[in-house]
Amino acid sequence: MAGTAEAPQLSGGSGRSDEAIFGVVTVSDRASEGVYDDISGPAIIGFFQEAIKSRWRVVYKVIPDEQPLIEQTLKDMCDRDQCCLVVTTGGTGPAVRDVTPDATEAVCKRMMPGYGEQMRAISLKYVPTAVLSRQTAGLRGKTLIINLPGKPKAIRETFDEVFQSIPACIDLIEGPYIETNEEIVKAFRPSQLRKKL
Repeated sequence: MAGTAEAPQLSGGSGRSDEAIFGVVTVSDRASEGVYDDISGPAIIGFFQEAIKSRWRVVYKVIPDEQPLIEQTLKDMCDRDQCCLVVTTGGTGPAVRDVTPDATEAVCKRMMPGYGEQMRAISLKYVPTAVLSRQTAGLRGKTLIINLPGKPKAIRETFDEVFQSIPACIDLIEGPYIETNEEIVKAFRPSQLRKKL
């Protein structure tokens, strides 16, 4: 029955660096209606708890598969909430109501197709249906928006690897300096982006 899941911790990390604000958006008709508890959004937040050492907090939403609402939520997280990273989960397949990538493309000024390519390559190691994924990523102002799979297991399989390049991307779009727990994910930065804290 929905409503029994424990609420995720929406902040963490420590240090003197700027606080990173992450947006997490679960796109699911049934989770948004309370038919079942969202487990995908908390899986992403759980990744942040394990992987991010520097200060962070999360703006978290669960919304239905409605493209105008997805677009507005992404815009609000980028423009109003000033998230440096917005991560979506769900709605990336070929079904008629899977419109998360379409909403992402609609609100981004520049696309970052390498992230979708990398996630599909990772997922293909596990399931042949990974080719059906339309995951993508793009930039809106100083925010990176990235579409993750909808299942917690697939989220961890892809995000643990893909996240290695995300701190460098956020550096390049003038966001906060994100430090990672290298036992979980080692951020790769070219030498000119490395900062001594």
